[in-house]
Amino acid sequence: MPFAPSHRVLAATLGTVQILTWGSSFYLLAILAPPIIHDTGWSAYAVTGGISLALLASALAAGPAGRAINRHGGRAVMSAGVILLSMGLFLLALAPSLPVYLLAWIVIGGAMAATLYEAAFSTLAQIFGGEARRAITALTLVGGFSATICWPLSALLVETWGWRGTCATYAVLHLLVTLPLCRFGVPRATLTPETAEEDAPSAAPIPWRDPRLCAIALAGVCLVFIFSTVALHLPRLLMASGYSLTQAATLGAVIGPSQVGARLVEMLGGGRHSPLTTMVVSTFCVAGGLAILSLHAPAALCLIIYGMGLGLWTIARGTVPLALFGPAAYPATMARLALPILSVSALAPLVGLGMLPAFGPIGTLQALAAIGGLPCLLSVLLWQRRPR
Repeated sequence: MPFAPSHRVLAATLGTVQILTWGSSFYLLAILAPPIIHDTGWSAYAVTGGISLALLASALAAGPAGRAINRHGGRAVMSAGVILLSMGLFLLALAPSLPVYLLAWIVIGGAMAATLYEAAFSTLAQIFGGEARRAITALTLVGGFSATICWPLSALLVETWGWRGTCATYAVLHLLVTLPLCRFGVPRATLTPETAEEDAPSAAPIPWRDPRLCAIALAGVCLVFIFSTVALHLPRLLMASGYSLTQAATLGAVIGPSQVGARLVEMLGGGRHSPLTTMVVSTFCVAGGLAILSLHAPAALCLIIYGMGLGLWTIARGTVPLALFGPAAYPATMARLALPILSVSALAPLVGLGMLPAFGPIGTLQALAAIGGLPCLLSVLLWQRRPR
């Protein structure tokens, strides 16, 4: 089946939303943390703790956001989430004290549950049903440029207007660009009586007693721990292996293009293989890339393989539940999966900080590769039991 223009247009629209929402929430402190610490005198742990609070708030808000998408549609929920994100950024820009700063991140976290990938995936599944896979793949292809676009943009804004001006600028940008894209670029979903009722059986999340859901959740928890730890500590891991800071930064930059390249190959594949196959390939790339990096293989090659796994997992996490459980239960099930995954994502940077002195750089890489072995096993088990 050809890739319908409606899929492309909506994927591009929501992909633009993902670029701006990810860039002004999850990726924001990568650029803003140093100037915030310098300007306020708050500790590095306190400042970076903001994103951990946001991720915890997002985990807790994921359930209500999923139920709201079931009842009111993704357009309404994502539009409300953008408004809440803008409010959080304005509060961040005006924060006179550390408690207000942390409160702003809690508000931002609530908005993340209604605007980032889980909400966008659920919106696409609600509109396209079982045919949403290609739109989800295209969405992740566009959204993969978030850090590539927003990190330089944030750096430019900080140099021009400071960190507070940067937060305010993103808040205004959401009201002028992101909100209209959600409100007028996302069609109203056709809600059936079953999906419109919060307590309808077809709209209820898949229960935890289903071993397939537990396998996806456990794989997601392990992988998000790896991703969060590597994202925060990769430069230190590479520098401990003899690379300079400039070399480490350059090597780390290959992960982004590798993600996008893998997603492009997946999209060009046209859905000719099962999403579970994508999950298998993604998990083996993540674990394999880290394992051979710990064996002193060329870092660029290792990080390309790792980046491919990261890019494919973003697709798998959206398409595997859709393939296994169908579109009716999808929003509530994605919200159920988000709670443990986002909670671990919030704690991973702190745990990873303790792994480095405990295991050393090579030992940390080996431990992460070992953790990645469990998702490999789970993905193979799910693939063997895939629908024929």
